[in-house]
Amino acid sequence: MFKKIIRCLSVLVILLAVGIIAFYFFPEKELPQGTSIDSIVVCKSEKRLYAYADDKLIKTYKISLGKNPIGKKEYEGDNKTPEGIYFINDKNPNSGFHKNLGISYPNKADIETAKKIGKPTGGDVKIHGIKNGLGIFDKFHYWFSTRGCIRVTNKEIDELYNAIKIGTPIDIRR
Repeated sequence: MFKKIIRCLSVLVILLAVGIIAFYFFPEKELPQGTSIDSIVVCKSEKRLYAYADDKLIKTYKISLGKNPIGKKEYEGDNKTPEGIYFINDKNPNSGFHKNLGISYPNKADIETAKKIGKPTGGDVKIHGIKNGLGIFDKFHYWFSTRGCIRVTNKEIDELYNAIKIGTPIDIRR
């Protein structure tokens, strides 16, 4: 009886390992060459980033969010991802997270909210890849939270980085 249980567990472990390996190496749909993304929608509850060109959905990305993603970001250190309409305001090819796209947080309303509770707004909210040196975890990124940023794989941030211009609107929704 004990040998049967061990055999069943061994088979389950092997199947799980094969599934994880297949997931890791299964190729994702690539963004078509020359695509120019003109708007982004992030649905925090779905943990998805939707990239649009000419009002057509071009690609959907799985994302990681802040440790405490429910609700709107109120202050620095709350581990929430902002909600609202923002813009891509920076592109950094040399960040600590492969590459990143800056989000124009905080806006005037965010600053007022933080002032009311007597806390700093913080800043440096980004869409970024995997922390440098940890690329091996690339496709597993969404198993781990951020401090409020939006994380995608390194290949995906490369795509987004090349297809998005500074000034592109990003609508971050609950």
